[in-house]
Formats: sequence, C-alpha cells, structure tokens
Amino acid sequence: MTILLLFAFWIIMVASVYLLLSREALRMVVGLMLAGNAINLAIILSGRVGSDIPAIIAQGEMVLSENAANSLPQALVLTAIVIGFALMCFAIVLMIELIKRLGSDDIDSWRKAEPQPPKQGFKPSPMEEE
Repeated sequence: MTILLLFAFWIIMVASVYLLLSREALRMVVGLMLAGNAINLAIILSGRVGSDIPAIIAQGEMVLSENAANSLPQALVLTAIVIGFALMCFAIVLMIELIKRLGSDDIDSWRKAEPQPPKQGFKPSPMEEE
C-alpha cells in the first residue's frame, strides 16, 4: 500500500511541476495546488498509513504501542489542508483580477505591469557613489 501511495505521490508531483512550468496563470495555480496535495500525501505516508492500530493509548498503558499509527502527521496535514485551501482561494481571486486588468492569462505579458526604468538611467544610491 505504501509503495502504491509513494508512486501516486511522484505522479502528482511530476504533474504539478509540469503545470508550474507553464506560462498560463490558471495552470500555474492548479500546479501549486497539486504540489501542496502531493506534499500532504508524503507527510501522511510518513505516519504509517497501513497501521491497523489506532493512535489511542490503551487502558492501563502509559504510552502508545510501537505499531500504532502516528497522529502528528494527520494533524499537520489537516492544518495544511485548511491553509492550502485559503491560499488557493487567494491565488485564484488574485489571478482573476490580474486577468481582468491586464487582459491575458499569459505570465510573460504581465511584464507591462512593472514600472519602466527612467530614461536617464538609474541614479546610484549614496552608498554606491563612494
């Protein structure tokens, strides 16, 4: 089971890198979302996915049994899912607003939003004049 999930992690990660290298804004946002999900899957894999023993201390015991599932990766992933969802909502709203203002979802065409350098060139800062 772990090998299959590890293989799924690499497939998702390769797909996310492919999408992140695209020039279209929507593909980049989807690639970012896929990368976050792949990392969440890797964290879950570190917590013994196939363990049948829940992370509950048995009555009369002081510590978890050795083969119990680790609950810390599950808590971290739950937090990461919430933060990732908020980040994706923000990224989508930002992308939609940029597409409305600039008229294109091509990242290279967004360079016109950057300020132009002055015509006489850059003046050195006082520290650079010495």
